[in-house]
Amino acid sequence: MDAIAVLTVVSAAFLAGAPIPLKHAGGKGGNVSPPLSWNAPPAGTQSLTVICDDPDAPVGNWTHWVLFNLSPDTVALPAGVPPRGTLPNGAIQGVNDYRKLGYDGPWPPPGAPHRYCFTVYALDRQLELAPGATKAAVLAAMRGHVLTKGSLPGVFGR
Repeated sequence: MDAIAVLTVVSAAFLAGAPIPLKHAGGKGGNVSPPLSWNAPPAGTQSLTVICDDPDAPVGNWTHWVLFNLSPDTVALPAGVPPRGTLPNGAIQGVNDYRKLGYDGPWPPPGAPHRYCFTVYALDRQLELAPGATKAAVLAAMRGHVLTKGSLPGVFGR
């Protein structure tokens, strides 16, 4: 396997497969996006996309964050990315399934913990989409342009 075949995504806030801290949860949490970092993407990368979703949601896969057109030299995001359409670094945020811009953290129904997956995609192009794009629109625009990707899973329950 090529050394750049997969992006390794990590967070200073939680380990892979471990509970996501309340600070990064929605509901009664702090609703602060967690810090994320990853290794350098492969040559030819023109932009990066970050998507966070919950595959265990009662209604099916629930999107918590859509962030795209990050600069290809980006290897980290700080905690607390503000909920703006266009960020100072030029990245664009889409709407989550709460119909809000930016990150909206985990807050599943009471019961078994849900899995949350933060996936970073390296693309060979910028996406020609406006702020507020949906995950479906972002995935459609990415089709055929993903060079590599990596994910960081976490869990949250209440």
